[in-house]
Amino acid sequence: MRRVTKGKESRGRVRFLSDEERPRLLEACKESSNPFLYPVVVLALSTGMRQAEVMNLYWREPKTPPEGAWGVVDLDAGRIVLHQTKNGERRLVPLVGHALECLRELAKVRRIDSDLLFPSSNRPRAGGAIKPIDLRKPWESALARAEIADFHFHDLRHSAASYLAMNGASLAEIADTLGHKTLAMVKRYSHLSEAHTASVVAKMNARIFGGAS
Repeated sequence: MRRVTKGKESRGRVRFLSDEERPRLLEACKESSNPFLYPVVVLALSTGMRQAEVMNLYWREPKTPPEGAWGVVDLDAGRIVLHQTKNGERRLVPLVGHALECLRELAKVRRIDSDLLFPSSNRPRAGGAIKPIDLRKPWESALARAEIADFHFHDLRHSAASYLAMNGASLAEIADTLGHKTLAMVKRYSHLSEAHTASVVAKMNARIFGGAS
């Protein structure tokens, strides 16, 4: 085994919604027969949370915390508290703008028999808990309607990270937002950050030395 050359680790998939694809997908989600699809996608796209983290959100802390990822929404404070994440650490997620508006509207018509934000309509057996809704079919239908290919739900997380990079966030800030312990997982977005940095440096040089910005 010592003679076996170790292969290079993959940089990982980086697929994010273009400026043309994003409005098409959001419109298709809004037109979906499932009322949860649009707020779920908006929340994932605006926060970069994982699918399990989004689907296991509660309006208040459950009496019996579920296994796996889960969190609580605080509309007044404008934040989401993820008590259990993939890396095992508690994380605070800012809830702002359109995502906050969507959840405030959702809170007006929330179910009284479940504290889940996105509960399934299927009734559990006696003594069982209501589970999060399965949005696979509505999601696939929205992608087809928006004519978007080679795109998975997890790519919404990549999209959020890519938008952060293109808007000047450092790799450390992106890692903190997504809940990564190290920068290794966010290096795939470095070329986007570098493009922004080059633009900023060019503008600075144009201002102090003259010439086109």
